[in-house]
Amino acid sequence: MKRITCTLALALVFLGFCVIPGFSAPPTEKNIILATTTSTQDTGLLDVLIPVFEKKTGHFVKTIAVGSGQAMTMGERGEADVLLVHSPEAEQKFVAADYGVNRKLVMHNDYVIVGPAADPAKIKGIKSAREAFKKIAASTSPFLSRGDNSGTHAKEKSIWKAANIKYEGEKWYQETGLGMGQTLNVASEKKAYTLTDRGTYLALKKNLGLEILAEGDAMLLNIYHVIEVNPSKWPKVNVPGAKAFADFMVSRETQAIIKTFGVEKFGAPLFFPDAGKKDEDLRK
Repeated sequence: MKRITCTLALALVFLGFCVIPGFSAPPTEKNIILATTTSTQDTGLLDVLIPVFEKKTGHFVKTIAVGSGQAMTMGERGEADVLLVHSPEAEQKFVAADYGVNRKLVMHNDYVIVGPAADPAKIKGIKSAREAFKKIAASTSPFLSRGDNSGTHAKEKSIWKAANIKYEGEKWYQETGLGMGQTLNVASEKKAYTLTDRGTYLALKKNLGLEILAEGDAMLLNIYHVIEVNPSKWPKVNVPGAKAFADFMVSRETQAIIKTFGVEKFGAPLFFPDAGKKDEDLRK
């Protein structure tokens, strides 16, 4: 009987129902759920930053890499503690609806239009993203979209709209429903064009049969923010953990890591640190 009682007590401890002297329940408040974009995962940036954060703070991060839209949906449902995303217009709506607080600028890179070396649409060297998309559509060359409500997908749709091009339902336009790395792989196999953030492309370039064909347009700016999920909406949010992660992302130490990330391997940084700046400063 004593043995059964002890076993039951231990089970209750780990379920969080009681505490026995000498034993303690797992420190769940140390666990943070980070909902972020596939680009921060595919580039390897989080593989560098998260171990530093965990060692420095004692928090443990569970990363869920999805599109920015999906990450914000997780925030709306209270399924994440903190977000690292890159879809500014959607982020503003997310914060305005009181789902997120303390939105902070972290870093930026840019989007580029990539495609096969043969370049059937003849867009190589074109700076205007709108003009490049017009030529792709006019040539009916295959274009692959992520189609996943990500920040990249949102940017792509804004370019089609600016170019006044009908693309939905066209045979040359296909949606993968996949993250950036996987979409690049499919585009490479199909010899198709796609829009990608530069960081993910550079990280995967050696295994892709794709080249950067159009770049440099101001509308291709790609900005990342960190947002804490609002505890007034979801009381179970790990407030200290979310704040610790947000503060870490804009700290001097982290910004220095971001500044040099990718330089040694790719010859250029994959992201540019922006803590303390305003979005409008980047668009000048």
